[in-house]
Amino acid sequence: MSKVGLDIKKDHFKDKWHLLPMTPLRWVVKVLMFGAKKYSKDGWKFGDYEDARERYYDAAYRHIVVEWWENGNLLDEETGLPHLAHGACCILFLLWYDMEYKTMPRVDQVFPWQKDE
Repeated sequence: MSKVGLDIKKDHFKDKWHLLPMTPLRWVVKVLMFGAKKYSKDGWKFGDYEDARERYYDAAYRHIVVEWWENGNLLDEETGLPHLAHGACCILFLLWYDMEYKTMPRVDQVFPWQKDE
């Protein structure tokens, strides 16, 4: 008996990275590179949770709401990089801190049926 057609690839639950717009992420990487040069590589990871939570929330608010939304400034004066990319970095940092220091579950704990096979 032939098994043709029975070996179906089960990748419908795998992460669909093509859905993520990579071009804007290049700006986020540029912000991270600027920060690594000015401060230190991954230096944003070395604060305590509460301090980091306040610092990165405040910075995200300044970049996204004050500079970009209210003042209409696309680019940060110091770096020449988009305020939205700076804000995106801050939000990613906040997400990382919640995942690292709080009880936020990993993605595979929330969606256990979506583990890579």
